[in-house]
Amino acid sequence: SPGRAAACAPGRRDPLPVLTRAEIQHLRSLREKRRREESELFVVEGAKVIGELLTAGLTFTEVLATPDWRAPAGVEVKRITSEEMARISHFPTPSAVLAVGRISRPALPTGGLARGLTLALDGVQDPGNVGTLIRIADWFAFDRVLLSPDCADLFHQKVINASMGSFARVPVHTMELPAPLAPGSASRPPDVIGCDLEGEDHTLLPPLKDAVVVIGAEGRGLSAATKPLLTRRVTISRLGRAESLNAAVAAGIICAHLRRGGS
Repeated sequence: SPGRAAACAPGRRDPLPVLTRAEIQHLRSLREKRRREESELFVVEGAKVIGELLTAGLTFTEVLATPDWRAPAGVEVKRITSEEMARISHFPTPSAVLAVGRISRPALPTGGLARGLTLALDGVQDPGNVGTLIRIADWFAFDRVLLSPDCADLFHQKVINASMGSFARVPVHTMELPAPLAPGSASRPPDVIGCDLEGEDHTLLPPLKDAVVVIGAEGRGLSAATKPLLTRRVTISRLGRAESLNAAVAAGIICAHLRRGGS
């Protein structure tokens, strides 16, 4: 039963299996976006990230762990064998704990993006980059993150792992970018800033309290639908010979500049 180590059968040392074949198949299937959306569940694996998420206040529908993992006080755990963990793990090297969470999609607050700072991701498809960008938004106290539908899925295991506890702290919304950023939209902030190689130097940006920072896809940059909606284009001046900056690195530089002086 949940919270107890698997029982041992009489006359044998090995613990009995806790998970049925159907349960194992279900947990393995959650690596696919379609199955996550159908069941409205996601999985996350790893002692560090699960500890961060629990500390951030995220609740899970189920936590499965081998006897090696020490659960925080008050967390109900289903103890499973190392062999079972290897069968449900989404990684080549299984960890000691895997948790199942329920997918929730918060609505934009009244006023949309008009108030506060928003980090908008325009077609960023690398899950590690998306997770890191959410973490950057958390570090610089941005109010929210916006994902275009062609970004990596928010509930992808690599996104959650890269974002760590920020996944539970920063509101993230997935929607088409043109609608809330279009001129005349009540949700549009006074400044919509896009990172673009042909933009003005980012150091010319003043500190801002209400703005959207748009980060384009790796290699492709900003989409054709998003570019006309920008009020400013900025670039990070290149001093060396690197061809480009990673999307998360560029976002970190822009976010730090907007937040200078404690604004």
